[in-house]
Amino acid sequence: MSPIAYTGLIIAVAVVLFVTNKVPVVLVAMGTSLALWATGVLTLPQALSGFGDPAVIFIASLFVVSSGLEMTGVTAWAGQLLIKGAGEESRTRLLLLMMGLVALLVALISLNGAVAALLPVVVVIAVRLRRNSSQLLMPLVFAGHAGSMLALTGTPVNVLVSEAAIDAGKAGFGFFEFALAGIPLLAGTMAIIILFGEKLLPQRNGATMPTDFSRHARTLVEQYGLASGVYQMRVRATCPYIGQSASVVDLAAYPGLQFVAIQEGESGGPLRRGTIAEGDQILLRGDAEAAANFSVAMHLAFRDESAASGQGEETLFNRRSGLAEVVIPPRSGLIGQTVFPGMVTESGDLIVLAVQRAGEEIVAANATKGAGGIVLQSGDTMLLQGTWKALDTHLDDPDVLVVSSPELVRRQAVPMGPGAKQAVIILFAMVLMLATGIVPSAVAGLLAAGAIILCGIMSVEQSYRAISWTTVILVGAMMPLSTAMIDTGAAKMLADRLVALVGDAGPTALLAGLFVLTAIMGQLISNTATALIIIPIGVAAAASMGISPRPVLMSTAVAAAASFLTPIATPTNLMVMGPGGYKFSDYWKLGLPLMIWFFVVSVFIVPLIWRF
Repeated sequence: MSPIAYTGLIIAVAVVLFVTNKVPVVLVAMGTSLALWATGVLTLPQALSGFGDPAVIFIASLFVVSSGLEMTGVTAWAGQLLIKGAGEESRTRLLLLMMGLVALLVALISLNGAVAALLPVVVVIAVRLRRNSSQLLMPLVFAGHAGSMLALTGTPVNVLVSEAAIDAGKAGFGFFEFALAGIPLLAGTMAIIILFGEKLLPQRNGATMPTDFSRHARTLVEQYGLASGVYQMRVRATCPYIGQSASVVDLAAYPGLQFVAIQEGESGGPLRRGTIAEGDQILLRGDAEAAANFSVAMHLAFRDESAASGQGEETLFNRRSGLAEVVIPPRSGLIGQTVFPGMVTESGDLIVLAVQRAGEEIVAANATKGAGGIVLQSGDTMLLQGTWKALDTHLDDPDVLVVSSPELVRRQAVPMGPGAKQAVIILFAMVLMLATGIVPSAVAGLLAAGAIILCGIMSVEQSYRAISWTTVILVGAMMPLSTAMIDTGAAKMLADRLVALVGDAGPTALLAGLFVLTAIMGQLISNTATALIIIPIGVAAAASMGISPRPVLMSTAVAAAASFLTPIATPTNLMVMGPGGYKFSDYWKLGLPLMIWFFVVSVFIVPLIWRF
């Protein structure tokens, strides 16, 4: 068999495996690279070259930056703005705000990250406003597809077409240049959804809904009896405790109070220093009048009004620190150990606030250190408090089961949390570097990802987990296929046949043919994989017709974003299927009008902006 025949056979097998979804996409992609080497189409360095490609490095770095924005509560803040501005009556206003917000987030942090962050917010809105989730979630995702064309960072396909333009000897696409096509796409998408969405979408709610953590803190403090009676007091310069050890805090004269812990003023975590200093926080639990008398006598200041009123939600759960509920599982090493409210864990970073057994709190007065504490049993639950960083770091212990991940809770419930300002500055710095082109895109991405880690927003391990390795491996392993199609002449042969098929109809017909091919494949397999197959064909066809490849590449990017007709077209389409109560056949009803609009933009508007 000739190299062209081998390449065609490998593509056919890969497409079938992608469509049937019997084999994980990562294995299909890796198998494609290895098959190109095994058949002699490519050398081994060529078959593995995609993993070192700058586009792959850039895509991986974007996942880290995106996760940094989520972890610091930037997306939670955006979601709260949406809830605040949505109102209760106007469907049009709600949809406009929702679609505009998701489009903006997608342009900056990726489609998957934006939809994952806003999905529970939109579900909560549906519940609060008594609207069917099916009327909101598909518009959320489809507007996200349109928003992916607003900037270079919107989708990996944008990065691929920009790199392909450079490889073809032309200028790459600027950071915001995609918006010239993206703005018409988004405007048309919004108009179609607002005008026809209500009739084209089903009226139902999903059987499975994502968890809403917006009221998580209130739920925990009420469940553990901490909704009132928890006080945080700041140590003033005149406080007699300054320079003394924590053991000097004596509440014998205040029988209505219980000492919980002392928190360092700088970190908000349990006191690690040997002595108390100005600015440290003393955490107490008990009677309000006794707390007020104690604060006056010891020259302490309530942290804020909520602390003065004993509102546990604000005192224990804020931007610096949070709560976590853990369960003692069978065979845990903690069974038989003694704990008590106010105890600091072995790590020195977490405080035990309360313990429940069979859903009932073990009374604090009988569970103090002096009374012998609480001997833990299987099934007991503990409420722990500490800084968000400490909760992330120390709750992966196999001796406890975490009820709700602190990271997920923080992303939803703590808007603009610790590190949010730094994350936003890093994002805008990356956007500035990409927009001005002062450094290559891969360098800008790596600098931004490195800054996220150096600022302490994420650890190295968290950055590893933030990267969608399926996407990275898919892109890296499928890139050599483009090389094979060009080197063997397969791309030129397919392009020549496509050009012959459109005949004298000209470049517009070429764009139409490429759109149909890309859009059809994109409903069945990853739009990234589709783009990697179509891009070399489009570039070769442009060369054959003697036209610029830039409008062909931009048209391909638009077509790849038109993944509307099936739930398997993109992970986000599938993400909303359960919460929205959608069936497989629901997607094409709204998706088809949107795809027609994308076709119009791709075939007729793109050539007006990027000339042949």
